[in-house]
Amino acid sequence: MRRILIIGGGYAGFYTAWGLEKRLRRGEAQVTLVDPRPYMTYQPFLPEVTAGSVEARHVAVALRGHLHRTKIIAGTVTAIHHADRTVRVRPLEGPDRELTYDTIVITAGAVTRTFAIPGIAENAIGLKHVEEAVAIRDRLLTAFERASNLPAGPRRQALLTVTVVGGGFTGVEATGELLSLATALLKRYPELSVDDLAFHLVEATPRILPEVTDGPGAWVVRDLERRGAEVHLNTRLASATDGHVKLSDGTEYDSELLIWTAGNAANPVVASHTDLPIDARGMLPVRADLRVGTDEAPIEDAWAAGDNAAVPDLAVPGSLTVPNAQHAVRQGRLLAANLVADLRGRDPKPYKHHSLGVVATLGLGRGIFQWRGLVIKGLPAWLMHRGYHVLAVPTWERKIRVLLVWLAAFFFGRDTVSLLAVQHPRQAFTEATAATITSKPVPTERKEVDHAPHDEVDHAF
Repeated sequence: MRRILIIGGGYAGFYTAWGLEKRLRRGEAQVTLVDPRPYMTYQPFLPEVTAGSVEARHVAVALRGHLHRTKIIAGTVTAIHHADRTVRVRPLEGPDRELTYDTIVITAGAVTRTFAIPGIAENAIGLKHVEEAVAIRDRLLTAFERASNLPAGPRRQALLTVTVVGGGFTGVEATGELLSLATALLKRYPELSVDDLAFHLVEATPRILPEVTDGPGAWVVRDLERRGAEVHLNTRLASATDGHVKLSDGTEYDSELLIWTAGNAANPVVASHTDLPIDARGMLPVRADLRVGTDEAPIEDAWAAGDNAAVPDLAVPGSLTVPNAQHAVRQGRLLAANLVADLRGRDPKPYKHHSLGVVATLGLGRGIFQWRGLVIKGLPAWLMHRGYHVLAVPTWERKIRVLLVWLAAFFFGRDTVSLLAVQHPRQAFTEATAATITSKPVPTERKEVDHAPHDEVDHAF
């Protein structure tokens, strides 16, 4: 029985394993998937999680709940030795161990790209995982509670100042969604006003949303600025020490919430810990059929897809597919079909996908869509965003859950309860324990009481 090892349970990895389960005959191959998280995150919904428009658990698809014939190993692959068909795995519990395989599928996904900027490691939050989206939401909601007890001034302004670094889809959508949430929250806090809010979107290049053309990108900037955000183009974050933000354009201010969405970097196991070929960016060179290598020098029994694979874009000759969910999902589906075809002695098919356009949410009731020369703005684009992604999120169970939350929000509004304490679940317990240990017992004076019948004692007062 052929042993197929999948590294990474993101879009590409999940859809590859899911497709293999549907296509493989029993006893034809054994599939193993290694990932440190027990779920696949539907990342396009993360900005809506930060705004409370989507429930956090509904964007996470449990691997064990849907991959019933795949062996799941909770751990991280730290090294790949394809020459002898082994990988080193660091499980969540226990010592490192080696796994052997016949065919490897690398869908490890990218990691957040950071730079050596003072204050980033101590203060910034990324937005690639559902835990980060929840933390951002809870911090903003808690900031409103704290600010409402303060007089107008620098501290209140800092609490209600949000900085998003990175003008790609994640950064722009996070800015729009959080700005929409913050504006709506003002109705519940009469102590605060719109003048207390400050939103900054920082982008190092001359424009945001590189996937859309100049006109729609400029419209998004104007829309965000009209709603109160400040967009800093051609600007870099210089430092964020102790919450004091300094930008390369000379702007300085205090910001309690700093969100980092400035691009992706190659997964370390792919970039530095494998004997497979990699390009200058630390990505795996991949043929059009998703086999690692080139047409002249393919690597036997090695396949890759997703953010760490340099997949040629046959729809745009001479270029590579962009690392987004639309490509990762479709590459995962094709990869499953190609693995089965290769196993059965048939030729794999090349990956070719024509773009369906790009769509982004900018907050409740606001969005933008572009397909070639067609541009749609505002409410219609926002509805298209929700319609597309509820169809794209895997499994009917997740689709229905997301739809029910949206329906409830339509009638009752967003759920704006902050659960910031969940990030430190033992804090209340440890504080209570410490108080009990350090407190001194208060001496009491004992009195002799006649042991009268209960009725007499009860009525003695």
